[in-house]
Amino acid sequence: MADYHFVYKDLEGASTQWDDIQRKLGNLPPKDPPFKPPPFTPAPDDHSKPKDKSWIDQKTEEELEDLEDDPDLDDHRFLEEYRKKRLAEMREAVKISRFGSVMPISGSDFVREVSQAPSDVWVVVILYKEGIPECGLLMRCLEELATRYPATKFVKIISTDCIPNYPDRNLPTLLVYNNGAVKANYAGLHNFGRRCTPEGVALVLCQSDPVLNDGQSGSGPSREDVIEGVRKRFIEKVVTEHEDDDDGSSSD
Repeated sequence: MADYHFVYKDLEGASTQWDDIQRKLGNLPPKDPPFKPPPFTPAPDDHSKPKDKSWIDQKTEEELEDLEDDPDLDDHRFLEEYRKKRLAEMREAVKISRFGSVMPISGSDFVREVSQAPSDVWVVVILYKEGIPECGLLMRCLEELATRYPATKFVKIISTDCIPNYPDRNLPTLLVYNNGAVKANYAGLHNFGRRCTPEGVALVLCQSDPVLNDGQSGSGPSREDVIEGVRKRFIEKVVTEHEDDDDGSSSD
């Protein structure tokens, strides 16, 4: 009769009484802790999220349009109305932010980009040349203003591309257009004060008309509203710079 040899294998991590005694005596290393799988976390489900205003605010324009056929919103008339309002706000924001920078143009672009601009758009044109420090200083101010007031169109053009033989002594020159007509012109940096700052340039531009528009005032801000906004920004900027100087001096 053949001999059979049985091998008994206990559960993984199990220990015999003898092993336990040896561990107490220090003859064996401590037993490894039993394996525990990580807790199960279900994958996030967009459909399980509560449908409220914050849920709609997180949607893109395309996703908001797709929600038009969402049956879950049929029973939430308020959310459906809020979806439509939110979609309108996003589209209006895109319309307002059509500019936001100083756009370079050539002489052949002037009529299309400046003279034929929509009647509700103010256009600020800087005539400049590379290598003239005064032009660079005014350009930096305009770049900041273009970011603050994206509903106002800012363009730049090399002076002689716009007006042949235009004298460099008049640079930089700003031209302000609206509805196809020149509303103001400023030849030379001296028009903007001893310290040419974005706030100083903004106040000069709005001396007679509400040239600057941040797009947040509906049909268009009044001249007084624009000037008040510029003054408020200037005060906030001075206060911030003063606080930064105090922090810097106290850290020395």
